[in-house]
Amino acid sequence: MSGQLNRLPSGGRIDRTRAIGFRFNGRTLTGHAGDTLASALLANDVHLVGRSFKYHRPRGIVTAGAEEPNALVQVGDDPARTDPNIRATQAEIFDGFSARSQNCWPSVEFDIGTVNDALSPLFPAGFYYKTFMWPKSLWMTYEGFIRRAAGLGESPRAPDPDRYDHVNAHCDVLVIGGGATGLAAALAAGRTGARVILCDEQSEPGGALLSERPDGVAIGGNPAEEWRGATLAELAAMPEVRLLPRTTGFGYYGDNFVGLLERVTDHLPVEGVSPGTPRQRFWKVRAKQVVLATGGIERPLVFAGNDRPGVMLAGAVRTYLNRYAVAPGRRVALLTNNDGAYRTALDLLSAGCSVEGIVDIRPSPEGALVRQARDGGIPILAGYGVAGTEGRNRVTSVKAMRLSADGSAVERGLETRIDCDLLAVSGGWNPAVHLFSQSRGKLAFEPERATFVPKQSHQAERSAGGCNGAVDLASCIAEGLEAGAAAARECGFDAAAPSVPDVEEPAFAPQRNLWLLPSDRPAGKVKAFVDLQNDVTAKDIKLAVREGFRSVEHVKRYTTTGMGTDQGKIGNVNALGIVAGALGADMPSIGVTTFRPPYTPVTFGAIAGRNTGRFLAPLRKTPMDSWQAAHGAAFENVGGGWRRAWYYPKDGEDMHAAVQREAKAARESVGIFDGTTLGKIDIQGRDTAEFLNRIYTNAWTKLEPGRCRYGLMLGEDGMVKDDGVTARLAEDRFHMTTTTGGAAAVMGWLEEWLQTEWPELKVRLTSVTEQWAVITLNGPRSRDVLAELTDTDLSNEAFPHLSVKEATIAGVPGRIFRISFSGEMCFEINVPASFGLSVWEAAWEAGQKHGMTPYGTETMHVLRAEKGFIIVGQETDGTMTPDDLGMGWIIGRKKPDFLGKRSLTRRDMVRDDRKQLVGLETDDPSLVLVEGAHLIADEIEAAPPVPILGHVTSSYRSPTLGRSIALALVKGGREKMGRKLYVAMPDRTIPVTIVDPVFVDREGARLHG
Repeated sequence: MSGQLNRLPSGGRIDRTRAIGFRFNGRTLTGHAGDTLASALLANDVHLVGRSFKYHRPRGIVTAGAEEPNALVQVGDDPARTDPNIRATQAEIFDGFSARSQNCWPSVEFDIGTVNDALSPLFPAGFYYKTFMWPKSLWMTYEGFIRRAAGLGESPRAPDPDRYDHVNAHCDVLVIGGGATGLAAALAAGRTGARVILCDEQSEPGGALLSERPDGVAIGGNPAEEWRGATLAELAAMPEVRLLPRTTGFGYYGDNFVGLLERVTDHLPVEGVSPGTPRQRFWKVRAKQVVLATGGIERPLVFAGNDRPGVMLAGAVRTYLNRYAVAPGRRVALLTNNDGAYRTALDLLSAGCSVEGIVDIRPSPEGALVRQARDGGIPILAGYGVAGTEGRNRVTSVKAMRLSADGSAVERGLETRIDCDLLAVSGGWNPAVHLFSQSRGKLAFEPERATFVPKQSHQAERSAGGCNGAVDLASCIAEGLEAGAAAARECGFDAAAPSVPDVEEPAFAPQRNLWLLPSDRPAGKVKAFVDLQNDVTAKDIKLAVREGFRSVEHVKRYTTTGMGTDQGKIGNVNALGIVAGALGADMPSIGVTTFRPPYTPVTFGAIAGRNTGRFLAPLRKTPMDSWQAAHGAAFENVGGGWRRAWYYPKDGEDMHAAVQREAKAARESVGIFDGTTLGKIDIQGRDTAEFLNRIYTNAWTKLEPGRCRYGLMLGEDGMVKDDGVTARLAEDRFHMTTTTGGAAAVMGWLEEWLQTEWPELKVRLTSVTEQWAVITLNGPRSRDVLAELTDTDLSNEAFPHLSVKEATIAGVPGRIFRISFSGEMCFEINVPASFGLSVWEAAWEAGQKHGMTPYGTETMHVLRAEKGFIIVGQETDGTMTPDDLGMGWIIGRKKPDFLGKRSLTRRDMVRDDRKQLVGLETDDPSLVLVEGAHLIADEIEAAPPVPILGHVTSSYRSPTLGRSIALALVKGGREKMGRKLYVAMPDRTIPVTIVDPVFVDREGARLHG
């Protein structure tokens, strides 16, 4: 095994007693427990780790965290357990760990794709928009080439053998980020007794404190490590605090819903994982308050040749030195615009490295850190910039040149060559505002450090520490303590912020902001990279501006800057600065690009969880399913993945005989039906009535609490989308029912309008489909059965049709709705799902003396068809308006607006020959029509094509009428009442008569008992 040439003899947080063997690009190397792949590679003097996406230029490790743009590797040799685009800076090594470089062939050292670099003048920004548009006939060829060139790593080629879990969690305070700020916030909130979740993406909490030397910073008069350890011990002892290491907050959604990804066993060999342990967990957290303590991200400086392996961020160099005991270079130069790089230089000296010089673009840097560097003998080139680098697969020298007063040019003749094997760069720090922006918070520009900081929160959130713009550790801890205490207070806990400990740390002098360092070479010959992952140069960005792009979002898409897997974490602000300079505008005026989830990539396995294979669409059963099976029910699978009782055959009965018996019982005595699968949505808020008024075609603002109303909702095209009965439970609360198959779509439809079109409405939606079991008692004896289960007054006077009451049914608190889908007197009992079976059994027992019969969905269809009630998706096909269905009465024509109203007035929507819902009666009453069969005007066979007038939508034998009935959609159907049409079958035509679609109880007397 190769030796660890760059491993320091002492220090770091690694376990030197545990040597780890791993493989990279076929080489066997060693590291230690606690190493990441990046730190282990640097320890083994491996600096070339990959090739860039577009030009295939050599690339090395730049950072030490989630912001890494270059060191993306393919992890794992097993075809089922291989992951592309894993950051070497985050992958923890273990015995047997294996990884390889991506986007190179045949090897990372010799890559054929490097020809792209030589041909780079042919591939300017947006070249694909220009090149692949002509000639059109070659597009298919272009597409194949583009698809082969796209992507970086390889997807697994075998089924994933690992397990992934989903966890739903609630807490008072969610703290995202486990650095000093996050630890302080969790401590302040935890001491109040609040339920706290603290998550951090690293293997252990501490953040930047883990990158300090033991004697680097003192907190409360003691080394920072002692404060960190004591804080973690206190948090671990709190029963209401949950610590989640290796857990990234990747998405911040509405109502303080936050997605977390916990990497449970990614750092362990497969054989070391206990059976049943998930690889990753997807935490779905609802928090009353969120504290963002996500810290800051160091940004680079943009200069010629800044992408060479061996060019790293200064903060990352400190991390490798102090946390991993690795010297990324032995002869180091530094380039900076702030004091941060001086801390790195001093730590390099302490580690025994040679610091060849600090190139500081500030004309006169001063301060304690600068003085320490000078006292240490480090050459400081004040007012200089790096104009270029040399080296093939690793930097070997840099050219430092004196900058003009405004930093826009270099002064020829005033240049210095610095031989080095590492260039550490610092361009300041950007607050990690990604999650804040995802939460719809507003940013403000902070001119001193030329970056964007949180300004106005949109949700119950507060930012603290580095992500809030704090620079020094004292401010981070103070803001964390205050944020944690304030969040706990908002949750109702008595909290005062703990006292802030004294912090001993060096002070930072102001920085100088230059977005692009000049070079002494002609502009066309310079490659100064802004986005390292996508090979976007400063020249590309300037070209986009010259070609007319002004919006930063357009520049982003035209150049692809910030569109890689790192989402521009280290490059976006530099890009904004260059755009602003090219436009002659200030940065606040051009704004920032949009930050979207996920913050870092999330595996498909974690998103899917256990919902794969046979669990992808699990069979949903109602609480009464076992009773139905025991009583001989035949089942059918219906919309939404539900299984419902279809019919209950007795000995010797087929489906048709069973349905006729069940329907007859429901009309003459009492039937019991399981309606649990209906979609149910709880709607609450100040503006619920106004919201429903916009969603439904009819009026809702004057509906009284305790009353129900049938509603029809349309799409924007005016076509029927769904229907159902909605009850008003209180002034600000409604209970909506939807069709079984439409439940999820309706929920999404409502959420879309609330979130994107009517955000001013104060309305909250909750799907409660599975929270309520629904037991329907249907028929003239239904009141008698229900009276034995409840003390509620069920008389017509006290409980009229279309009413709802809170009630106790068979000892269980619930609701009773008086609504009907059969045309008979009907009571729908809603009880918590866990009591559904017991209440069903009580109702069954009470109904025996009244001749109760269970019935299924097929019988329900017969009953509703007799009454002429529609089923959305059966009587509708996406082209039906309410008037087509004979439901013009439900359109609130005096309402100022509702979804689809304008579309109803289009000329095509009021044609006389539109298909309309009618009833059909066959001349032969025993003949049941085939659903879907076409209707024609003449029984005499005509030459094709034969005009089709419509089709049969529903067809049954009615036990009430003793004959067949059918519903159909027929062109101009209402004008054809009493007319003879013909149903075309393969072997004959069947004469039918157009009749009213209501076959039973047209006056509605049965509904009122």
